[in-house]
Amino acid sequence: MKLISWNVNGIRAVVKKEFAASLEEMNPEVLCLQETKAQDDQVVEALQDISGYYMYTNSAIKKGYSGTAILAKTKPLNVTTGIGIPKHDQEGRVLTAEFKDYFLVNTYVPNSQNGLKRLPYRQQWDHDMLAYLKELEAKKPVLWCGDLNVAHKPLDLKNDKANYNKTAGYTQQEINGMDNYHKSGFVDSFRHFYPEKEKYSWWSYRMNAREKNVGWRIDYFLISAQFMSKIKHAFILNEIYDSDHCPVGVEL
Repeated sequence: MKLISWNVNGIRAVVKKEFAASLEEMNPEVLCLQETKAQDDQVVEALQDISGYYMYTNSAIKKGYSGTAILAKTKPLNVTTGIGIPKHDQEGRVLTAEFKDYFLVNTYVPNSQNGLKRLPYRQQWDHDMLAYLKELEAKKPVLWCGDLNVAHKPLDLKNDKANYNKTAGYTQQEINGMDNYHKSGFVDSFRHFYPEKEKYSWWSYRMNAREKNVGWRIDYFLISAQFMSKIKHAFILNEIYDSDHCPVGVEL
């Protein structure tokens, strides 16, 4: 059973490409989408030809911005939006589906932006998101996936020294935030299986970055430690090109 996460960088744009074929090829039990860039009704309309999945969406108040969605073959026990903090919940960034054995939390983490102008907000987000995940974990294991907008280790981006403390997604504050998730018992599933593998999930559209494989690994599945025995495999699907991100996933 495969669970897949994918930042599609605009659901209305990606469905005009090979999205349907990619979905059929991947055949996930659950597909978590980030950066849908559409309102709920627009997401539903864009995916109207996709069959076999229950669909859930969480859109930002601001039109054409952020947004998450979940497609699931099996109907979840419950689906909730946000984390219960109004200042975080206006951008459609979190969508949680409860299944029998776990919570699946689909997230598009805020980017610290050019000039790191949103870095203080990002630090507060990390603090509050961890508290939310631990609250869920007190009930059952958590599988947290999405575009987490941070490269955790030097191995997770091509030019680590040039970007360190200069570029959003690779500041010490953001790295510390990821450290805190790990210290709290969440396991980076891809690194668990591939501790030394250089593989990326996002590439800039500039300078032929993808062709040169000048990328970042910023899309993850972080798993409650007690659930890791259920994870058979973790993967990054570099061969799927419909977005500037590629899908990542785990197999149960």
